Amino acid sequence: MSEQKKTPGRIRGTGTRRKKPTRRHRTKAVAAWTVAGVVVVGGAGLGYAYVTLDGNLSSIDIDAKLGSDRPDDVDDGSQDILVLGSDSRSGDNGKYGADEGAARSDTAMVMHVDKGHKSASVVSIPRDTLIERPSCASDTTDETVPAEHRAMFNTAYEVGGPACAVKTVESMSGIRMDHYVEVDFTGFEKLIDELGGVEITTKSAINDSKSHLDLEPGTHTLDGEESLGLVRTRKSVGDGSDLGRIQLQQAFIKALMEQAKSVGVFSSPKKLFGLADAATKAVTTDSGLGSVKKLTGFAGGLKGLGADNVHMVTLPVEYDPADPNRVLPQEKAGRQVWAALKNDRPIPASATEKSAGDKGDAGQVVR
Repeated sequence: MSEQKKTPGRIRGTGTRRKKPTRRHRTKAVAAWTVAGVVVVGGAGLGYAYVTLDGNLSSIDIDAKLGSDRPDDVDDGSQDILVLGSDSRSGDNGKYGADEGAARSDTAMVMHVDKGHKSASVVSIPRDTLIERPSCASDTTDETVPAEHRAMFNTAYEVGGPACAVKTVESMSGIRMDHYVEVDFTGFEKLIDELGGVEITTKSAINDSKSHLDLEPGTHTLDGEESLGLVRTRKSVGDGSDLGRIQLQQAFIKALMEQAKSVGVFSSPKKLFGLADAATKAVTTDSGLGSVKKLTGFAGGLKGLGADNVHMVTLPVEYDPADPNRVLPQEKAGRQVWAALKNDRPIPASATEKSAGDKGDAGQVVR
C-alpha cells in the first residue's frame, strides 16, 4: 500500500506486488463495491459489539414513503437490492469537490440474488441515462416533485432522496426492490483501508486529472483513497463517458470480491471489529436492514456468492442523437434484462450485445 502522505491532490499507485494471501473459506464474498460494507459486516460475524455497531447504522423507511403503489412483492426466495453510491460533498466528503447542497446517485446497481442464493446478476444503470422519472415525494419538504420526461436517472435521488431513487428503478424495471443500500465516498474509502487495500493489475496506464489517479501498468495494492479514485475515473479510460467508468467499477468489484475472501478476520478480534465498525458507519439502508441482527441475516444469505457466479452487465443503452453526453435505454433489450431478473433467470448475452455500454475496452484496463 502506498506510504505517501494523503492530500486531495494526485494519487499515485505503488506498483508493488502483495504476497498472495491464504484463502479462508468461511469469509463471505462481496457482491458489489457499494454493498461491500453490508456483506463484509456479515462475513465479520456481527455477534461482536452489537450495541456499538447498532449505534453506527442509519436507515430509511422506504416502504412508508412509497406506500402500496409498487410492483408486487414476489416471495420466492430471490432478492432485489438497489445499491447506490452517493456523490454528496457534505461533511468529510468535501475534499472530493464543492458542496452544492444536494447529492446525486453517482453509482447505481440493481443486484438480483437468485432464489437459491447461489448466483447473482448485477445491472449497472448509467447515471446519465434519460428516463421517465415518476412523481415523487420530496425528500426535504411536504411537496410532491412532479414527473419529468427525459430526466437524467441520477436526478431522482437529488429531488426525492432514496425513496424516489427506488421508485424510479421500480418504474423502469417493474421489479419491487426488497432492499436499499447506500455508501458514500468517505465510508467506501475507510472500508477499503480496514480491508487492507485491494490488489489490481492495470494493463495500461491510468492518468486522470478529475479522479486524481495516476497508475502505471502493473500490479498495485490500492488503499481506500486510490480505490475511490479508480471507481471515479472517467475521462482517461474508454471513450471518456460514464459507460467506461462503469466497466472499470465492474472490474474493481471482481478484485474486491477476491480480496474479501482472503481476509483473516476470524483470527483477529481487532480486525473483525475494525471491519464491522467501518462497514456499519459506511452504509445507509432501508429499515428492513436497519439493525445489526437484520444485516447479519441478510449478509448470511449471500455467503455462497463468489466472483465466478456474479454476472455483471450495464443496462442496454445507446447514445442520445440530440446530446452525445446522454444515453437512452434500448427498450426491447432492457425489457429482456428486467424480465430475466423478474423470472429469476440469467440475463441473456443477446440483451447487451448491441449496447453502447457493452462496447469499448475500459473494462480491460484492470484485471
